[in-house]
Amino acid sequence: MKYSMCNNVEHPNSRRDFLCRAGGGFGALAYAALTGESLFAARNDSPAAEKIPHYRGRAKNIIWLFMEGGPSHLDLFDYKPELNRLAGQTLPDSFPRPVTAMGEINSPILECKRKWSQCGESGLWISDWLPHHHAIADELCVIHSCVSDGINHAGGVCQMNTGAVFGGRPSLGAWISYGLGSSSRSLPDFVVMKDSNSMVVNGVRAWGSGFMPSGHQGVLFEGGEEPLRNLNNPQGISDSQQQRKLAFINQLNRKHYVGRESNTDLEARIRSYELAARMQTDAPEAIDLQNEPEHIRKMYGLDDKETEVYGRQCLLARRLVERGVRFIQLYSGAGSKWDSHSNIEGNHSRLCRGVDKPIAGLIADLKQRGLLEDTLVMWGGEFGRTPMSEKGTGRDHNPTGFTMWIAGGGAKGGQTIGATDDLGLYAVEDKLHVHDIHATVLGMMGLDHTKVVYMHKGRPERVDLNEGHVHKGLVSGA
Repeated sequence: MKYSMCNNVEHPNSRRDFLCRAGGGFGALAYAALTGESLFAARNDSPAAEKIPHYRGRAKNIIWLFMEGGPSHLDLFDYKPELNRLAGQTLPDSFPRPVTAMGEINSPILECKRKWSQCGESGLWISDWLPHHHAIADELCVIHSCVSDGINHAGGVCQMNTGAVFGGRPSLGAWISYGLGSSSRSLPDFVVMKDSNSMVVNGVRAWGSGFMPSGHQGVLFEGGEEPLRNLNNPQGISDSQQQRKLAFINQLNRKHYVGRESNTDLEARIRSYELAARMQTDAPEAIDLQNEPEHIRKMYGLDDKETEVYGRQCLLARRLVERGVRFIQLYSGAGSKWDSHSNIEGNHSRLCRGVDKPIAGLIADLKQRGLLEDTLVMWGGEFGRTPMSEKGTGRDHNPTGFTMWIAGGGAKGGQTIGATDDLGLYAVEDKLHVHDIHATVLGMMGLDHTKVVYMHKGRPERVDLNEGHVHKGLVSGA
């Protein structure tokens, strides 16, 4: 006997079928009660719903320490004695002439004025510009052979974030959000912070979702003691009044959304309103650093004006990781302040003092809490600097060979990957292009980069533009 259809749901054909469906419904009801979601929100058809990775990745969260402007690998991590031996001379004839942003290919080689030490049991070379990094050397996997295609800041920042030198593609954080979904109900899954009011090159496109639904883009937290504004109710409005108002607004939004499902910007705006409402409950506690013990605040440098800004970002990143935020990007030198075409001594000295202690504190704090095993920390900029001088006191852009490092999240610490030539100009051993770095990061998060595919205009798109390979040597035990 056939049963009539009601709301496109077929009636059960047997008592057993009825009990099975009813049991599943009660399970959904229990899940909704435990999570605080509505019964319909508990369904797993939301694009932001948490997804199962392709395999068990070592990393569950990412903190990306982005030094915008291009930090000099030659003065920080890539020790090259030949720089000082050949200082004042032009590049030897054996070196192919590079393409540089300012065309300073025939300028004399600039010496490195730093003092270097082999640090930790691994003996990693680190300069005196980063003295606090000496204590975390054995946690670092230093990649000396990074390469990219961006010769200027716009193209370099764009490619390091999105894989392409031209805008319009999703950022790495958006791909992670798309591949794994959201792991936090009351906080954004992708958070961005910067150390000043200056805007990052390319603006919000650096953490945008490109052709993906807008819900995967990053959320910018403001600097200072109030990263998120308007978290508290307006004066004279009780919690119950606020919740009733928000519920009514959400009802109107959802009604307006019917028939406009293809508008991903509208969907993202509605979801952002819903998330903002939930954040009023949980976010104030998450971003409140006053409850941190004094020794932890000092560990991050919050007691020093030079380190307080980036220290606050790093400490907040640790608190967000503890609360399930998947991807956090912290910009140092927003507005390309690491750019050092002249006076690299003054520029890098100041910026290194601002980030050295906070970063070392972050690594140490994550480790002592058992979070470093699950949290992948990345460091680097959009490119490095040339061995040739510019204006006599600075270095030009160098995308043909530069340094990044990773720590935690299954990375094998205390090792170096790849190498540049004797002057640090070109990567000559085990090159890792930006595409390879992105593919490897996805792999460490449990995602097969060849299977994280988004169809755009009939074309299957991937984070690596079909060019990246996972570097298994970065992973402990691989």
